[in-house]
Amino acid sequence: MKNLLLLTIFLIASAISVSAADNIDSLKQKLQLTTNDSLKGPVYSAIAAEYMKYDTITDKRQKLRYQNEALNYTMLALHMYSKYDDTTGLRTSFYNLATIYHSQKKFVQAKWFILQSNNLSRLQNDVPNIISSLIKLSAIKMDIKDYSLAMRDLNEALRLSTKNKMPLLESDVQRYYSFLYNRMKDYKKGDIALKRSIFIKDSIKKDEALKILAVQDSIKNRQDSINKKKVYASNKKSYKLNDAKKIASL
Repeated sequence: MKNLLLLTIFLIASAISVSAADNIDSLKQKLQLTTNDSLKGPVYSAIAAEYMKYDTITDKRQKLRYQNEALNYTMLALHMYSKYDDTTGLRTSFYNLATIYHSQKKFVQAKWFILQSNNLSRLQNDVPNIISSLIKLSAIKMDIKDYSLAMRDLNEALRLSTKNKMPLLESDVQRYYSFLYNRMKDYKKGDIALKRSIFIKDSIKKDEALKILAVQDSIKNRQDSINKKKVYASNKKSYKLNDAKKIASL
C-alpha cells in the first residue's frame, strides 16, 4: 500500500514536471517572437512563474535549478519594468524575489526585496498587497527569530484587513499568528489563532454558498415569471380565437 502511494505521488509529480516544461518551452518561444521590449517584462514574469513551481519538485538539484531560473527571469522582468516605470510589475517582481530568497533561506535578500514590495504597495495605496507583504515579512522575521517585529507586522496586517473588511486576508493573518505563537511556544494562543483562521474561511464559504443560492433562486423566479407570462399570453390568444369563431358563427 505504501509503495503504491509513493508510486502515485511520483507519477503525479512527473506529470506536473512535464506540463511545466511544456509551458516553459512555449513561453520561451513566445519570448523569441516578442520584438517590442515593453512587452517582454510580462513574458519574463510568466516564465519565472513556471519556474516558481519548484515546491512540486522532489529532486534537490532540479529544485535548486528551478529556483535559480526563477531568480534569473524575475530579475530580467524587473529590469524591463524598471525601464518602463511599471510600478505594478516592479512590486510583483520584488515580492517574487523575496519568496524565492526566503525559500533558499537567504533572509537578508528576502527581507530587502519584500520591503521594496511593501513600499511600492504603500505608495500605490494598494491595501491587499500591503497586507500580503506584511505577512511575508513576518514569516521571514519568524525564521530569523525576530518574533517581536514579526508580531508588529501581523498586528498592522490585522488592523488593515479588519478595517477594510478583507476576511480572506484576515484569515491568512490569523494563520500566521498561529505559526508565530507556536514558534514562541505559546501553543494555547496558537491554537486559538488557527481556529479563528478556520472559522473565518468557513464563514466565507457559507456566504459564497448563500450568494450562489440567491442567484439561482433569482434565475428560477425570473424563469417562472417568464413561463407564467407565456401561459397567460397563450391562453389570452386562445380566448380571442374562440371569441372570433363564435362571432363568425352568428
